[in-house]
Amino acid sequence: MSTRSVRPSEEDAETPELTAVQAALAAEHAAVYGYGLLGGRLDGKRGGEARAAYDGHRARRDALARSVRDLGGRSVASDAAYALPFAVADASSAVRLAAVLEDRIAGAYADLVRAAEGARRKEAAGALREAAVRSARWRGGNVAFPGLAERAAGADPDATGPVEAAGADGAR
Repeated sequence: MSTRSVRPSEEDAETPELTAVQAALAAEHAAVYGYGLLGGRLDGKRGGEARAAYDGHRARRDALARSVRDLGGRSVASDAAYALPFAVADASSAVRLAAVLEDRIAGAYADLVRAAEGARRKEAAGALREAAVRSARWRGGNVAFPGLAERAAGADPDATGPVEAAGADGAR
């Protein structure tokens, strides 16, 4: 899912913390979209896990929007649709997408941990931990450094690379 570039306007220069909060917010927008899509392909226990993750990402998204306002910024808006890193046609690919979403969320929160201080840093660390745990559950295993896997040399670009925002018709 896309965590599109968040650039401040020239007259409204953002702090590194606000930029990281905006990037995490953009990642949460993408995760909410992704879970909305993949949830329809999962049932039973996995479907329940997807619904819980969807609700959790919505809550984090809303909290980040408040944080942006608290920092004096204007929240980055969600895109109408996002291009997926691969087709999600069945439960297996839905589970794979969930793991990718959580890896990308972990990356955004790792950046926020680095940029923030105090309570916001603690919240970001908690969100990073939650994303790492969900990713491990979806994947059936974990990674050595959650949130940093997409920066590793030799990482699979299909699994961890950026995905561009798509128009309503799905075209880039």
